Order: sequence, then structure tokens, then C-alpha cells
Amino acid sequence: MTTYNKPVLTTAQHIAQWKKRGLAVPDMARAEHYLNVVSYYRLSAYTFPFQKGNPDHQFNQGACFDDILDLYVFDRELRLLILDAIERIEVAFRAGMTNVMAQHHGTHAYIDKAIFDTRYNHNWLINQLKQKCAEQNSEVFIAHYRNKYKNPKLPPIWMVMEILTFREVSVLFTNLRLKEDKQAIAQYWGMPDTVLKSWFRALSDLRNVCAHHARTWNREIGSRPRLPKKPPARWPDLTKALADPKIDMKRRLYCLSTLVKTMHFSARL
Repeated sequence: MTTYNKPVLTTAQHIAQWKKRGLAVPDMARAEHYLNVVSYYRLSAYTFPFQKGNPDHQFNQGACFDDILDLYVFDRELRLLILDAIERIEVAFRAGMTNVMAQHHGTHAYIDKAIFDTRYNHNWLINQLKQKCAEQNSEVFIAHYRNKYKNPKLPPIWMVMEILTFREVSVLFTNLRLKEDKQAIAQYWGMPDTVLKSWFRALSDLRNVCAHHARTWNREIGSRPRLPKKPPARWPDLTKALADPKIDMKRRLYCLSTLVKTMHFSARL
């Protein structure tokens, strides 16, 4: 293990380094502007397809700064499309959880520890909700409930489902103890609950990558979704081995995009 000793470079020095490695930079001022507002490190991840793959990071002949910038812009637009698609799934998922839990177990279903798997940290959930519903919470509907009702102190399930994160809701679904609860929620999506819980986990990972403006193109993303034993009609072969054995197809955007499209179709989103 060595000590990190790379020097700090200015924007102009970073661009000069790229040019020395063979990258064409027709407009120096334009390149400096984008490195200043995007950062060298963020853009550098998009340079690899235009490099020869040697340890010196030499660029292919004809590679241009605009190639890198175009790929970055493509990735940004891709993230916005993914967020739009996942938003509909997430909202429908919250609605399904609300409807089933309220109808099966009442307005404050989540307070009942017995409806969850014994391995689930129910105390964590209650403490998390107490923090989210504290005085400083900015949500108007939470403040209204707190000011009007004294018992129970925590709000009903339909409010709770709006203040938990997508990941927290997916964990809640995974840890429901009763099969009839999980099946009632999964039925809406036309998938077994054992499959669906891994899909929500994987899509919450993808959503977080996009929401934090991280690179989405050409990367592995979080959890591996479980594939159904009987895939829907016209599904691509997501089990086929790729040329590079190091690439995990289930963690790639192509696989997750297939799940998104399937869920949109089954739920008519």
C-alpha cells in the first residue's frame, strides 16, 4: 500500500494533461468552463471509452473534448428519464402499501410489531418516525396531525408512507410477516412477492444513484434483482453470459430498465 502523493492541478493544467495524452481541445475557454462547473474528476469517468486502455491513459486518435462532454450530457439526460420512470413506480408502491396495510390492520398498522418479521428492528422504525415527525418537521400534514391529535402520537399509515424513503418502504415490505399482506401488494404488479421485494430494493438503489447525480451509464448498481422463474412474454435473456465475465448483468442498467418497463406495463403507469 502506497501513500497518495498526486499534486493538486489547476483546471488549465488538467486540460493540458489531457492534450498531452492526445485529446483534441478545440476551444480551451469552453473546456475550462465545463471543468469549473462539472469538475475534472466527474468528467474523467467519461474519458475511458476514448482511451487506448494503457496505464498512461493515452487517448485514441481523433478523440475530442466534445466527445467526452456529449457522453456526460447523455448520462445526465438518461438519469432524468430514469427518475421520471421510477417516480411512478415508487408512488404506486407507497399507495399499495398504504391500502393493504390499512385495510388489513387498521389506520396505525405499522405500530403493531406482530405484523413484521421477528428479525426486523421495529424499534428502529418507531424511533425513525418519531424523528421525522418531530417539531422541526416541515411537512404541513405532519404538523397538522401533531397539533390536532394527541393519541396515537404518531400519524396514520397513509402519512407515514409519505415521509419514509423509498428504501425504507422497500425494507418495510420485505419484512412483512404475513404472506397475505405481501401477496396482496405483489398482486398489483403481477409478480411473486419474493421476486418483487428484490426489485424494489434494486430500483431504490438505482433511484438513489440518479437522485445524487452520480454516473449511471456503464456501471454496476447496488443490489442484484431476483429474476422470475417464468419471465413475462417477450423478455430478453437476462441470464446469458456476457463476453466479459466480470460484468454482472443483473446489476447493469439494461436489466434494471427491463424491470422498470415490466412494472410500468403490469401496473399501467
